[in-house]
Amino acid sequence: MMYHNGLLFFFLSLSLSLLKDAICTLNTLQTNASALEQVRRERAHPQVQLQAMRSFLQRSGLTVEELDRLNIIHVTGTKGKGSTCAFTEKILRSYGFRTGFYSSPHLVQVRERIRVNGCPIGRDIFTKYFWQVYSRLEETKDAHGGSMPAYFRFLTILAFHIFLQEKVDVAIIEVGIGGAYDCTNIIRRPWVCGISSLGIDHTSILGDTIEKIAWQKGGIFKPGVPAFIVKQTEGPMTVLQERAEEIGCPLLLCPELDQYQSSEGVKLGLAGQHQCSNASLALQLTHCWLQRRCSTDPAVTSVSGFTGLHTASVFEPSPQMLKGLAETEWLGRNQTLKRGSVTYFLDGAHTTRSMQACVNWFSEVAAQHEKNATGSVVRVLLFNATGERDCGAMLKLLVPCHFDFAVFCPNITEAIADCNADQQNFNVSVEHMLMRCLDNQQSWRILNGIEEERPESELLIGSGVHLPRRVERQGASLVFPCILSALQWITQGRDPIVSTFTKHIMPVKASVDAKAVPLREAANVHVLITGSLHLVGGTLKHLVPALSS
Repeated sequence: MMYHNGLLFFFLSLSLSLLKDAICTLNTLQTNASALEQVRRERAHPQVQLQAMRSFLQRSGLTVEELDRLNIIHVTGTKGKGSTCAFTEKILRSYGFRTGFYSSPHLVQVRERIRVNGCPIGRDIFTKYFWQVYSRLEETKDAHGGSMPAYFRFLTILAFHIFLQEKVDVAIIEVGIGGAYDCTNIIRRPWVCGISSLGIDHTSILGDTIEKIAWQKGGIFKPGVPAFIVKQTEGPMTVLQERAEEIGCPLLLCPELDQYQSSEGVKLGLAGQHQCSNASLALQLTHCWLQRRCSTDPAVTSVSGFTGLHTASVFEPSPQMLKGLAETEWLGRNQTLKRGSVTYFLDGAHTTRSMQACVNWFSEVAAQHEKNATGSVVRVLLFNATGERDCGAMLKLLVPCHFDFAVFCPNITEAIADCNADQQNFNVSVEHMLMRCLDNQQSWRILNGIEEERPESELLIGSGVHLPRRVERQGASLVFPCILSALQWITQGRDPIVSTFTKHIMPVKASVDAKAVPLREAANVHVLITGSLHLVGGTLKHLVPALSS
């Protein structure tokens, strides 16, 4: 028995080591200087991005024609595209189809981005397929000026390769950014396309108006391929109609969810009123896909043969559809996690529109929890945002939630030796991330009418990095160097899972510890974690350790 246990441990250790090597190699594609410079050049000539993607695909041993066999559902949007894909995947799996699902970003492990039958690709399978694709690209790079695909491009190619090798019946592909020039748009013949709610995001790439963004999103339309959209404001709706007519794409507007007739009622596994439009879009996508799948002629559907905008038909959802909608899970989106006297509310909202939806959800669900709570409740905001996001606008929306504390930290899981390869980001320095947190803290104080006191230079709490900072005052807003130290301060020993993490954690200063008195005295702590899916993912890594296994 000891021999077998030792052998099992050896192979498990080897498997983990090989997986870590693969992920560390993948991370080098984040910082490949030539690749990053290439992407910057291509932004001035966006169509070049798709040409480059086709070249990388061919070098990996795949052809665009092979992708036609994946029976793809292609989905874009600003808000809700991931949830729409999750609903769609779960419905089709309820019918017994073998599903592939490619999404981004990941929360805890990069393998989450590529799922077969709802589960992230296993360690050994991921490692095997990773090296198959990477080796082919590495072997051909000298003949192509030493170029290698950047991080997201590589993962997209890897997803296509895995879905083909694993022989999925359908592949649900979520667009990365935009649509027209996104690397997923090398897909020539999806079976159906979808566009969720549109808003302002990634303006440096997609444009600074909602109409420009709508033009980019409509780029996934294909001639003769049905496309379903949710209700949009007038400007983007007009643009999408024009794009559909130009491309020759049948365009259909999804009905409201309450228009679907069902004796059982339509129940959703995802919380939030905004999920209703995502669920309606998923119903239309799956209904159309099933029509084409079951037709003797896959080119024929009930919506082919017309252009322009039409209203999609209302139908009675099948038992499989109702089951799929009710059982859909999508971590980090309107998620509530209760641990004794601490309740975590997690939502990866990172645009003003998604933040407003988050505020609406949190206000309702937190009020219900407070109504049922025994004793006093302290509300805490844990916030971070990355990239070009308008943090001030998002924080302004959060002010009416009346938080007792606001805590800011970068998307770093642990303060020292943060060696979780799945969540490493080499494109932004620690100093830059911490300065962003301090700026967010200052914005919060201004929004709450707290005047800034005299600035002074002080060691940021436990970070080991000297940065200019503002003096903290009552009604505390605090900056921590990592997610774990922030969680430990917020929970004050109430959550045993967070408390068990002791390595790499530095003690906070006495002045900071003194601010925790109201937290320690409160009977309940309610924490909203939002602003970034990466922040939510780093939090879940600590709160649900099983997600790392």
